[in-house]
Amino acid sequence: MTDDLHRTITAVWRLESAKIIGAVARMTRDVSLAEELAQDALVAALETWPRQGLPDKPAAWLMTTAKHRALDRLRHAKLSGEKLVQLGHELDAREAMIVPDFVNALDEDRAAREIGDDVLRLMFCACHPVLSLEARVALTLKLVAGLSTAEIARACLQSEPTVAQRLVRAKRTLGEARVPFELPRREHLSERLVAVLEVIYLIFNEGYTATSGAHWMRTDLCDEALRLARMLVTLAPQASEVYGLQALLELQASRAAARVDAQGEPVLLLEQDRSRWDALLIRRGLAALEQAGILAAAEDDGLGLGPYALQASIAACHARAQRAQDTDWARIAALYEALAMRQPSPVVALNRAVAVSMAFGPAAGLALVDDLMEEPALRQYHWLPSVRADLLAKLGRPAEAKLEFERAAAMASNEREKALLLRRAGEQGD
Repeated sequence: MTDDLHRTITAVWRLESAKIIGAVARMTRDVSLAEELAQDALVAALETWPRQGLPDKPAAWLMTTAKHRALDRLRHAKLSGEKLVQLGHELDAREAMIVPDFVNALDEDRAAREIGDDVLRLMFCACHPVLSLEARVALTLKLVAGLSTAEIARACLQSEPTVAQRLVRAKRTLGEARVPFELPRREHLSERLVAVLEVIYLIFNEGYTATSGAHWMRTDLCDEALRLARMLVTLAPQASEVYGLQALLELQASRAAARVDAQGEPVLLLEQDRSRWDALLIRRGLAALEQAGILAAAEDDGLGLGPYALQASIAACHARAQRAQDTDWARIAALYEALAMRQPSPVVALNRAVAVSMAFGPAAGLALVDDLMEEPALRQYHWLPSVRADLLAKLGRPAEAKLEFERAAAMASNEREKALLLRRAGEQGD
């Protein structure tokens, strides 16, 4: 198999796996079985496409193959003849929808809505309250985003064996509990929403700064997370944090074109050409943030903006600054302090330290960073030594900065990040 074909298959799988698993789960009513059958289709592609060539519609090929595998499995399960005929008609009808010669515009819209509903059903199924929050997040990242176990482990700051075991247990628990493949009723929506929001947030984060590979960003994941966030707004229009998450993702995504140079190398926030930021996404993000504020003020918990809306407020400070030097770092530091009270975490504390250093000087930031050096959750988090190195460099301590940049590079899995950190280390001299 050529490298180009392997990359194509990988890209198609990343984009289509959630739709395929969702469609098959609708047929089998078994998410674990649906994932297995979708994986069977992927294996078939890996065996067939190198010999027969890439099909005209790779996604449709995978979908059809997975559905045929599902029908075969249902036959072996000795379904009644009537049910089998019904499923056969359903398969034929849905396969016809993906052949352009037989579909009109209305059918295409209906098919697109059905696929979108399948992905949402899949996400809410994986986020069922019968699972722990950690299991919901891991399983949805696996099924909806198509992340590998290693990528999920890095996204969740946990070991790969721990995540692998969690995935196995989660799928077994869903099967034993016979969790239905459906969207929750509105009265049960809030209890499932927390995990769904966190999953979308983590999917976007993995796309925004990929944990591994040769690319700084994975725009397919960013686009998928943004699409899911927008869909959730229509499903839960009275939840302030749904708008908060949408605002955050719109504002972060607005910088995508400026985050890499022509060679694909990372461009850090303060060095970006802000004229390349997407003005439409910024307007959409600010509008969603305003709506989040209105809804938060009307909620009776008295807590104000939630964690996603607070992060969106931080992103809005950057979006409103025409130049890097116009950024209101004091407000950003205050917002991070509020975020730390609502949702304390070592990563939030590290981000607050960066904001404090920008607002009040690198020495103030370094004191906060040093307090985090023994934090277990950050032990393999390469941004901790990276931030410390940057602050040491600003304080005129190049030898120490060089060592910290090199330590950060050794931890980084993304090739672009590693190269950037090693270049920063080299700039410190000998």
